[in-house]
Amino acid sequence: MSHGNLAIFVPHMGCPQQCSFCDQRRISGTEKPPTPQEVEELCGAAAPVMARRGTQGEIAFFGGSFTAIPRPYMEALLKAAAPFVEEGSFSGIRISTRPDAIDQDILRLLRRYHVTWIELGAQSMNERVLEQNRRGHTAAQVGEASARIKGEGFALGLQMMTGLYGASPDTDRETMEALVALHPDAVRVYPTLVVEGTYLAQLYRRGQYQPQTLEEAVSLGAELLEGFGEAGIPVIRMGLHADPELEKALVAGPYHPAFRELCEGAVLYNRIARLLAGKSQGCYMVFVSPKAVSKLKGHGALGLKKLRADGYEISVKQDPVLDGLEVRIGE
Repeated sequence: MSHGNLAIFVPHMGCPQQCSFCDQRRISGTEKPPTPQEVEELCGAAAPVMARRGTQGEIAFFGGSFTAIPRPYMEALLKAAAPFVEEGSFSGIRISTRPDAIDQDILRLLRRYHVTWIELGAQSMNERVLEQNRRGHTAAQVGEASARIKGEGFALGLQMMTGLYGASPDTDRETMEALVALHPDAVRVYPTLVVEGTYLAQLYRRGQYQPQTLEEAVSLGAELLEGFGEAGIPVIRMGLHADPELEKALVAGPYHPAFRELCEGAVLYNRIARLLAGKSQGCYMVFVSPKAVSKLKGHGALGLKKLRADGYEISVKQDPVLDGLEVRIGE
């Protein structure tokens, strides 16, 4: 059975902070909070469609601060969704929230309504970076909330951002290492974008903040993909979803609608370059999985061009035995 979630967006009406990169007014103004009746209708409409397709999934309340919204409203949304889990139409409910909006009381309530997966917006594990970006929580709170979530048997997701105000590639790598140590079940990685109406936009226009270039964000993203992968932690999202509203509001930053593919192409390039290190220049055959061919040859084939500039002429062949981003070199 394939997997697919029903995403329900709950605006950031519960956020106690306006982070440097976020325009709450824009988000809250363009999205009307769903009513419990609307949640019930959405679940009721999606359940038979998913059953016909043989799809099993979760009801996902996204928006960033689910457990910080008013308690009666939060509980009403969960109460509307829970019966669809109980009848077997969905396998559970997942939410995303802030690290400082998790305690034992909240976790007991979430379990009562069949929440199975909790994602925390950590963003950075550097205290100075968190403070400079007005996050309103500490790295210690990320660790404490993660331990509580894991200790109560929930699946844990963690989100990080690269290139935040005051951050560097080194602090971002340290964040990755700190998140790995918390043993999440999955992570999401987002490069920081400058959006109209944010504090970052002010800093950018004053020349006080310089976002990552796309090349820098992709290079670091490839490192993070490999780092989390080596730790056995899946990266379930890289970069924001392509969205016309986002593109209209974008001021600067490393946005690309196929950001993950670019990062995976960079991983393939790095692995090929390591395998070729010490070998004489010339022609080589590179074997990758069938699904990885487009990642290496698409988007201008930048990795292959770099290898050619270094004196390596590469032919790419499919090998169905290989999986994911595995690479094999032949001559």
